[in-house]
Amino acid sequence: MKMASKKSDVVVVSIFVNPTQFGPTEDFRTYPRNLERDKKLLQKAGCDILFCPSVKQIYPAGYLTYVNVEQITDKLEGNSRPGHFRGVATIVAKLFNLVQPDLAFFGQKDAQQVLVIKKMVSDLNFFTKILVAPTLRDQKGLALSSRNSYLKGDEKHQAWCLYEAIQKGRDLIQLGEEDSRVVAASMQEVIQKNPLAKMDYIALTDTRKLEPVDKIKGDVLISVAVRIGSTRLIDNLALRVGKTVYEIKC
Repeated sequence: MKMASKKSDVVVVSIFVNPTQFGPTEDFRTYPRNLERDKKLLQKAGCDILFCPSVKQIYPAGYLTYVNVEQITDKLEGNSRPGHFRGVATIVAKLFNLVQPDLAFFGQKDAQQVLVIKKMVSDLNFFTKILVAPTLRDQKGLALSSRNSYLKGDEKHQAWCLYEAIQKGRDLIQLGEEDSRVVAASMQEVIQKNPLAKMDYIALTDTRKLEPVDKIKGDVLISVAVRIGSTRLIDNLALRVGKTVYEIKC
């Protein structure tokens, strides 16, 4: 929102917990919602208009139409959460049609989501330009997320292992390691030191089609998904690997 306020004349923020991107066993009903707190944050962040529709307004009785982006949605989060990106693409398409934004801002933390939305915008000829904001982190590197509020006691301390693992991967690549299996194994060791952490996946892929890479070169996305207790968290880092290694955005 701060990025949007610097680049836009009018900033519209949508708040909508989208049921179609949650699986039947996921946390739609318990997902953190605090509209009054959000309104105060919006005022400080430069929001001009808050769009907060109901589920019935977005998905009225008899609703049958969905947007499906293929191939890049089958991997990573799509593999772990079948149907998730159909819900994401559908709601974003509907919001774009309703608001008609010139620019839309998404966070790097959900890197695969960014790629899916960019592909949808390109394929369906939306005139909205997608801009990516960097991941915001707490003092120990944990990516900020609504689901962080689920973390209790020692869970938050052990959740820092996601960023520690990503840093380990980045450091190895900066030292010249080119074998993705070596990098992934070292990252896994970091996570496994935390007894509350259960790994969903670690992946090193290209940044366009999200295909696994064996030799690390060019643009590479390091992705990780871990359960800390009952809370599922994701994080990622995109790197451009050549004579020098530096962070990029998806």
